[in-house]
Amino acid sequence: MRDEAAFVEFAEAARGRLRSTAYLMCGDWDQASDHVQEGLIRVYVAWPRLTRAGREYAYARKAVISAFLDHVRRRSSTEVPTDHHHDLPSGQDLAEAVTSRTTLMAALAELPPRQRACVVLRYFEDLSVADVAAVLRCTEGTVKSQTSRALASLRTSFEDLPIDGLLTEGATP
Repeated sequence: MRDEAAFVEFAEAARGRLRSTAYLMCGDWDQASDHVQEGLIRVYVAWPRLTRAGREYAYARKAVISAFLDHVRRRSSTEVPTDHHHDLPSGQDLAEAVTSRTTLMAALAELPPRQRACVVLRYFEDLSVADVAAVLRCTEGTVKSQTSRALASLRTSFEDLPIDGLLTEGATP
């Protein structure tokens, strides 16, 4: 015969500790609660046997871990096995690209306005020296010297960073 009150008392006392164990297994508090719920259902089914043996908590812990493992093994109904995966990563480190881009934008913002304009027009808008000189209403020599100084400043900003894959909006890779 099942002692409902004893089971409820046990479940209330053990739930927190079982949830912590489940959290350590899955890393998500909501899923941990689900695993504990499933584990306690299994304990409830076996409750009459467990109260005689005195190993309720050990059985409950094992039931929660089994519930977690069953969940991990379960295949979603939308999954379809295939021979190869079409959505492979590009191999580009996005975090590195974001860091490099942020550094570039900060370095560009620190350049004097004319140097910044020369770099942007020359390398991001891909204009010739003559076209940049026409846009800025200055000589070609001024464009060359301002660009040279700007590039020297930018190089110091990127000395320690790999910039092979640096991409920014508007730039052609």
